[in-house]
Amino acid sequence: MRHNKKFNHLGRTNTHRDAMLSNMACSLIKHKRIFTTTAKAKALRKYVEPLITKSKEDTTHSRRVVFSNLQDKYAVTELFKEIVQKIGDRPGGYTRIIKTGNRLGDNAAMCFIELVDYNENMLKDTTAKKAPKTRRSRKKATAEVTEAPAVEATSEEKTAE
Repeated sequence: MRHNKKFNHLGRTNTHRDAMLSNMACSLIKHKRIFTTTAKAKALRKYVEPLITKSKEDTTHSRRVVFSNLQDKYAVTELFKEIVQKIGDRPGGYTRIIKTGNRLGDNAAMCFIELVDYNENMLKDTTAKKAPKTRRSRKKATAEVTEAPAVEATSEEKTAE
């Protein structure tokens, strides 16, 4: 029986899976967004979010712990210098998974996994929300347009006199 064994093995051995998740985490940190299958993205989310939380505290011990998982000093430097500056105040949920449909060859579910604060399109949508237009505002706009020429005509008559 497999009670309480919810870990997705992704059809790989333990060492292959660890190496794959390490490489994917380095790519995510360097490029801020990667395109992969949904199962791998969900496994990567569980792998990389504790590393980002660990990187909030910039000590030698936390750097060594993160490096032991990533094995890439450039990714570790990027994580501790740039990424933590941007998402340091966030209490969790550092990644976002956006599903893109199925792959053409084998019909695997595909998605983007990205760091949350690095998608400029999503940030623009949240900051620039417009107020919903109502009929009243439209009537006011048409009333102002009809009144405006009358005001201009009176000023032209005054200059002509």
